[in-house]
Parts: sequence; structure tokens; C-alpha cells
Amino acid sequence: MNHKHIPVRIEHCAKTYADGTRGLHPSTLDIAPGEVMALLGPSGCGKTTLLRLIAGLEMPDAGSRIFFDAQDVTQLPIEKREVGMVFQHYALFPTMTVEANIGYGPKIKGVAQAQRQSLVGELVDLMRLNGLEKRLPSALSGGQRQRVAIARAIANQPRVLLLDEPLAALDAKLKVSLRDELAELLRRLRITAIHVTHDQQEAFAIADRLAVMHEGRIVQIGDGESLYRHPAHPFVATFLGRVNVLRRNEQSLLNNEVELAGLSLSCPDALRGAQELLVRPEDITVCMNTQPGWARARVKQRSFLGGRVQLTLDVDGQAALIAEVDRDHPAVIGSSVGIHIPLSALMPGTIAPS
Repeated sequence: MNHKHIPVRIEHCAKTYADGTRGLHPSTLDIAPGEVMALLGPSGCGKTTLLRLIAGLEMPDAGSRIFFDAQDVTQLPIEKREVGMVFQHYALFPTMTVEANIGYGPKIKGVAQAQRQSLVGELVDLMRLNGLEKRLPSALSGGQRQRVAIARAIANQPRVLLLDEPLAALDAKLKVSLRDELAELLRRLRITAIHVTHDQQEAFAIADRLAVMHEGRIVQIGDGESLYRHPAHPFVATFLGRVNVLRRNEQSLLNNEVELAGLSLSCPDALRGAQELLVRPEDITVCMNTQPGWARARVKQRSFLGGRVQLTLDVDGQAALIAEVDRDHPAVIGSSVGIHIPLSALMPGTIAPS
């Protein structure tokens, strides 16, 4: 089965609705041939709008350009763009069997029956649907139905595969297993794919790179680990995992320091001007003894998380902090502890207006 590995370029793409609402501010994004790109963000951030523009379901504002393999498809209707689409709701033909659903696109395109059967057989194997070929969608589980929907989208050998919250309707356990299957499948096919989701774990598992979106804009693009460790925007830091907020008063800002329980820590120059600093719970070290340069804190709450323990800490001069420590950590409610935050772990939060 020949899959298409093509580049996709979105250039200054924007969408303003008839009532003047800006669904998407001018955005540029390059997707490499065979790459899986996730559009990640909360509801209303513009990710589905961007996907619909790529699909041809919506027309963008003047000046926007969309290219598939250097071909300008901006004005092409959806049926001429050769995209495959998988939605949250499976949208299968209820009166057609699994194999008829998968083979529908090639049949409409006039692919010969023998070639069609071979293609359907290959996709049934690929999507682990063996033994279900003659079943109707109503006799399938949610996970099986979604696998049929993916197979049907791939059967047309699309130039670009578009996935819109494909796992959102599944229960938590099924979501994880199908997420891993989908990740493996897309890596095997190396089909150019764009995957919309609000679930960062799903994006981390499935995509090669992520475009994090916020209020109609792409705020940062990169692989999951880079975005988590080096967020370039406070929204990226808070959306991808948990953060603590450290606030700074005017004096601390002036001196480029952060106050922790009476301790003044000098901050790197990159954090100058940030009224709030962010730090992840796993980056706070908690010790039963205070060491030089460490701040004092008191354990307010201890929550067992299985492999880890979450400590809620009262720290003078700051709101309560959450730290994540080893499950055998001796700290209990009421313990007086020393805490250490490496300056390299601090990330900028809100920026003071200049």
C-alpha cells in the first residue's frame, strides 16, 4: 500500500467569521513529509478552525495560503484536496459491514474489485479487525468502530490524514490502549498527519511535534519534551503539566530575586521583569534537614500517588507549594523541612508591563 509522504505548509492562515469573531489569527506552520503534527490546546483556542481550513471545510481570510507538496490548495474544495478525516464521532455507514465501510472510498473512485479486496484485507490486518469484516458498526465496541473509521480514512490513500479529537468519545482505559495503537500505526505508515487534541498525554504519545495553541494563535512548536522543559510562553508551561507560582514584590523585581521564607535567591537575567515565576512540582527538592541556601517549609498535606508522593508545603512569603517526592520520603503532615529550587528550573510567568 503506497502512502503519501508530503510536506504541508500553512502560510499566514487566518479566519474571521461573519460576525467579526477571529477564530484564528494569522498563523504559519510547516509539517514535514510523513510527520505527525498535533494541534494542542483547550476548547476555543483555534485548533479545530485550523484543521477545518486545512481540510477545505472552511475558507480562510484573504492572504492565507495552504500548500500540499508545493501545490497551492487554498481555493480547492474538500473533495479535490485528497484528505482523509477521522472525527470524534465515528460517522460510519450503519447499514454497511466493516469491509464495505473501509472499501467505500476506493469503490467510489472506481478501483477494481480485486485491488479493492486486497486493500481492505491489508487494512483489516493493519487495524487488527480480523474476524469482524462482516459485522455492522452497531455490533462493534467504541474502540473497534474508531479503528474502522481510521482504516476507512486511510483506504483512500490521502495526501494528508486529519484527526479531530479521534479518541475523545472513548472511556479512559480504552483511550490509552487505542492511543498507543494509533501512535504505532502512524509511525509505521509515516503518513503526513495532523492531529487535533486537548489532551497533552495523547499529543505526547502520538505526535512527532506539537503546535500549542492559545486564543487563536500558535504560541510554540516543538517536540513534547522540549516544550515541557523549555516553555517559551507561560501558557505552554501551565498547559503542559502542573506548575507552582512564585510571586515577586517590587523590591524582588528590582533586585531580580525571588523570596522564599526570608531567603533571597538571585535569578538568572532571563527572568528579569517576570512578576511571577513558575516551577514544576518535581523540580522542588525536599529534605528533612535544612542546608545552606535552602528555605524552610512546613508540610501541610501529604498525598500518596502510587509511585510518588505529593507534599503541600507552607512557605513564608509565598502561596502553598506542591512538591512531588519519592514515595518513601519520610516527611509527614507537620514536618519542618528544607526545600531547594534550582534556579535553572524556574520559568517566567506573567511579564510586568514595561
